Amino acid sequence: MTLLGLYNYWIVVVLMMIGFYIVIAQGNLVKKIVGLNIFQTSAFIFFISLAWREGGTAPIALPGVTDYANPLPHVLILTAIVVGVALTAMGLALVVRIHEAYGSIEEDDIHQQDDPQ
Repeated sequence: MTLLGLYNYWIVVVLMMIGFYIVIAQGNLVKKIVGLNIFQTSAFIFFISLAWREGGTAPIALPGVTDYANPLPHVLILTAIVVGVALTAMGLALVVRIHEAYGSIEEDDIHQQDDPQ
């Protein structure tokens, strides 16, 4: 396989680094949640790409078919997507409560209000 033949892994790495950079560099809590979702999506793509198999078919018993794609990663990713949506909703609800309490969703403003100076 050539380096360009592994484009799905390059996409995973790029998305992972973009999500990580957003989480580290941004002070806005909503942007951090978006960065975490991008990071999470890269993990989904990685696991789904592991299930691909050249010449593999759906795991349905048919006469003459011996090479099947692995369905387990797809099932695990469906579960992870549901958990990810629930965690995103919970995170956004927490951001709303933080905004109600502090009047801002910027980390610097929240830390300034918490400093006992």
